[in-house]
Amino acid sequence: MEELNQLIANSSIVIIILVVLFIFWLLTRLIRVVPETERLVVLSLGRYAGTRGPGIVIVIPVIEQARRVDIRESFLDIPSQTAITKDNAPIDIDFLVYYRVVDPKLAVLQVDNVVSAAVNIATTTLRAVLGDISLDDVLAKREQINDTLRLKLDEITERWGMKVTTVEIREIKPPREVQDAMNRQMTAERERRATVTRASGEREASIAVAEGDKQAAILKAEGVKQSSILTAEGERQAQLLRAQGFAASLQAIDAMAKDAGANTLMLQYLEALKTVGSSESTKFVIPMELLTMAQQVAGKIAASDSPASGANGKPGE
Repeated sequence: MEELNQLIANSSIVIIILVVLFIFWLLTRLIRVVPETERLVVLSLGRYAGTRGPGIVIVIPVIEQARRVDIRESFLDIPSQTAITKDNAPIDIDFLVYYRVVDPKLAVLQVDNVVSAAVNIATTTLRAVLGDISLDDVLAKREQINDTLRLKLDEITERWGMKVTTVEIREIKPPREVQDAMNRQMTAERERRATVTRASGEREASIAVAEGDKQAAILKAEGVKQSSILTAEGERQAQLLRAQGFAASLQAIDAMAKDAGANTLMLQYLEALKTVGSSESTKFVIPMELLTMAQQVAGKIAASDSPASGANGKPGE
């Protein structure tokens, strides 16, 4: 009897414990605390009963089911994909897709797993977009490809309550032979730029040297000009001074000649003839004015003798 009582007591304790656990589970299932970054999509007996949260939300167990949806902006890391470009060049490309859920109801009711569906549609869209672009454009127009992918993904995921905010291509790997050709092209481009830069520098240096020579020639010509002007001015001043001196000499000679008489000039003339005739060589100097000179001499002698004879005659008379 005591054993039966002990067994009943133990069974009661187990039942109480189970009841407490059930009540605790029921409370945890009934009362939910939803953070600001999440929403609860509630289905009552399989029908949509609303989107609840944030804060304390009551969900009736068994009757209602709730699914949490994160409404923060998240990203999908799309693994490297091999795509064929418009010119049939295979390339490996990987990218990131940033998105956020704007309508939790559509994200739960319109698709089974919105994240998995977004990854699959992103890879498919990537191949479709790259198939319409040549390899050179893929390498050069990354921003344009990002915008095209974002628009196409946003059109598809909009019906799932998802908003694609950004698409960023991380890495593009062209084929090995294309990489080698690109490296050769880059090397040639660098050499071309170096050649252009060197030629431009040499041209500017030549221009600077020519400009310097030009300025030097201008300064030299200016110096020669100034020197010629000064020399000419000096010669003009010297000639003017010589002319003034010669004029002064002529004036002095003329003044002296006016004071000298005709006899003096004649005597000087005869003295000059005497000097010419006294040289060792035999010379005959016949003046052109010999007759004139004789007449002048005779006239002068007669004029000098006439007063004396007149004076002598008066006493004779």
